Amino acid sequence: MWLSSSGYDRSAQISFLFKFGVLGTASSYFNSKSYKYPLTSCRFDQVLSLVCSSSLRAVTPLHSTEAKKMVPGDKIQDHLTVSEVSKICCSLTGFGILIQFMCLLQVLEEWKRMKEIGLPITVINLVSYIKGMTSVMCLGRLGRLELAGGALAVGFTNVTGYSVLTGLAMGMEPMCSQAFGCRNLPMASRILRRTILMLLLASLPISLLWINIKPIMQVARQDPDVARIADLYCRFALPDLLANSLLQPLRVYFRCKGTPCPLMWCISLSVFLHVPITVLLGSAIGVPGVAIATCLTNFNTLLFLLACFACAPVTEETSVYMPIPTSVPCCSSKPSSTEWASLIRLALPSCLSVCLEWWWYELMTVASGYLSNPHVSLATAAIVIQTTSLMYTVPTTLSTSVSARVGNELGAGRPRGAQTSATVAIGLAFAGSCVSLLWATMGREAWGRVFTDDKEVLRLTKAVLPVIGLCELANCPQTTGCGVLRGSARTSVGAAINLYAFYLVGAPVALVLAFWWNMGFVGLSLGLLAAQAACAVSVLHVIRKTDWEREASKAADLVGREAPKVAMNEEEDKIGLLKREGLQP
Repeated sequence: MWLSSSGYDRSAQISFLFKFGVLGTASSYFNSKSYKYPLTSCRFDQVLSLVCSSSLRAVTPLHSTEAKKMVPGDKIQDHLTVSEVSKICCSLTGFGILIQFMCLLQVLEEWKRMKEIGLPITVINLVSYIKGMTSVMCLGRLGRLELAGGALAVGFTNVTGYSVLTGLAMGMEPMCSQAFGCRNLPMASRILRRTILMLLLASLPISLLWINIKPIMQVARQDPDVARIADLYCRFALPDLLANSLLQPLRVYFRCKGTPCPLMWCISLSVFLHVPITVLLGSAIGVPGVAIATCLTNFNTLLFLLACFACAPVTEETSVYMPIPTSVPCCSSKPSSTEWASLIRLALPSCLSVCLEWWWYELMTVASGYLSNPHVSLATAAIVIQTTSLMYTVPTTLSTSVSARVGNELGAGRPRGAQTSATVAIGLAFAGSCVSLLWATMGREAWGRVFTDDKEVLRLTKAVLPVIGLCELANCPQTTGCGVLRGSARTSVGAAINLYAFYLVGAPVALVLAFWWNMGFVGLSLGLLAAQAACAVSVLHVIRKTDWEREASKAADLVGREAPKVAMNEEEDKIGLLKREGLQP
């Protein structure tokens, strides 16, 4: 046998066997799980090759160039392969348990990083939900006509304005997060300024739509009084386009930087002031007061952020608009036209993806008005939209967090870290979706009574909420998966999936079940379930097939990181790990 062969150093043989026992066990374990250990930013079989190059010469007469090429499937001697050595060592020492523990530590570390981004974003989403609920409640206190007109205006502004600005702003997420990952701070600042300019330009045609909402509603044969109230609301909400054009890119910027806490405190303070401002202005001047209060809240957030910038010391780390480089940047700068082209190429599909999903819910509400009992269906649709908006805070948090983490890791040239971030986020998404399903199923009656006491509406709401809970089983993973796609600069893939899932799968199913099979609003909800399921399956399939090394190379091209230098750093990281673990002589 090999260990008893003469002419070899026995201590070197034992050391070689021990090294392959640890690393070979790790390789077999992670490869069997289709998962690569992310700490070293390299595959375990590459680490095995490094071990071979340093230790195999002591135990076998193979040439060093041959030793460097060895992997677990190659033979050490005629009767013993590397994989067999790994299995023997694993059975004798139980290193598999150690490797599983190391994997758990990596997952916990990634969860901790994601929590640092996700918790402030969760607070932001919740206070934003409270802000919207406060405005709707104040409109309801003004009267039935004001509530109807205000609700129509809110839906119109969401479809034509806020969804467009939000989607365009999310287009900067891949470039900004990857720029922060490779420490290209000047590029991140340029992307922020250009996104703000792009949103300001997009606000011009949106403002024309808002000004002409009254004739648009007349063409749609809406009630003239309701259209008049909606027109009044939209005209006084025009300054909010300016506020959102500045605020939305800043929200993305702070997320990508991994420091959303200042934004959280500023938005929370603004919403805290929003409640009394809305009540006072709504009582004083009616519907225009509610619209003005919404604008003031967003401008207050900008003022609070400006105060934070003024109080913070201006350094390379804290500057937003004009970073001051303290050293020669290691990242190459891209031409201005190239950056603009890349930003627009990412922003347009991102905008389309967001709009397609937002518009589907509005179309669902419109379709409810054509059912046999439209008053009950529309009331239930309003409850369902409020419910999904609340449940959407969980997948939105995970989506934005994982987008920032994946972008940071790819920008830094750590594809294994990006894969870990995606895996942890999707696992959390499945856990969160199960909680949402239980809440929507077990608390459906109590939740319905929060909005109404009408028996017919309650009965339909109780029938629909379990279906909405099932939708969340698919919605949470697919929304999180879309965040992974954004972080890896594949916004066009997400837009294509949303297009076919919601409009080629969900819409036909919803219309057939609701009108052809006379299932009413339950049929529309089942159409939403079909759309979410198709979207989730497609997104998760794309992520499973992702070549993370290729995505890291694409990130290097996108943000100007030099690939040869990164490759050298990865090799240094591998050798450094072996030295720290005592595996490098």
